[in-house]
Amino acid sequence: MNYQIDKSWTLFLDRDGVINHEKVDDYVRNVGEFRIYEGVLASIPVFNQLFGTVVMVTNQKGIGKGLMTVADLEGIHSHMLAEMARFGGVIDKIYYAPDLDSSSFNRKPNPGMAFQAQADFPTIDFSRSIMVGNKLSDMQFGRNAGMHTVFLATTNPETPYPHLLVDERYGSLKAYADHLAPLIKA
Repeated sequence: MNYQIDKSWTLFLDRDGVINHEKVDDYVRNVGEFRIYEGVLASIPVFNQLFGTVVMVTNQKGIGKGLMTVADLEGIHSHMLAEMARFGGVIDKIYYAPDLDSSSFNRKPNPGMAFQAQADFPTIDFSRSIMVGNKLSDMQFGRNAGMHTVFLATTNPETPYPHLLVDERYGSLKAYADHLAPLIKA
């Protein structure tokens, strides 16, 4: 890490495989299927103390395929945000791409959701932003917007490292938060 994180920085988080357990070859379709990884709820407040803005960017093709509705997704996110709030954690805004077309500007690895976030939070500077995800498409999203990247080996530990798209690698979101926690000013 050759940069100094402060409140001028933004953290972009993927959802499935970062915050919650990912369903293999399927989609988390409702709150009953949404299982948060151990340590995540305590990690979000760490990020809130270090970063000025924390947003989530998530591809949600299940909506585009008609397997779930926007209301289903909003129910999952309301539950997730309430759980985070119990621990003092906040996600400033959630962006999702229901698009089926992989070439859609808003679907990762394309940077559309990053630009949506920047439109909502004009202080976002992509050179002072970190994308955290569990897939190389998340890392490519970060690179496409000019961000630093952090790969979590939660679901794809076989991904080679070092890798051109990956600046740092950790085993979980909690491990990344534990790495950053000493930076919090007492």
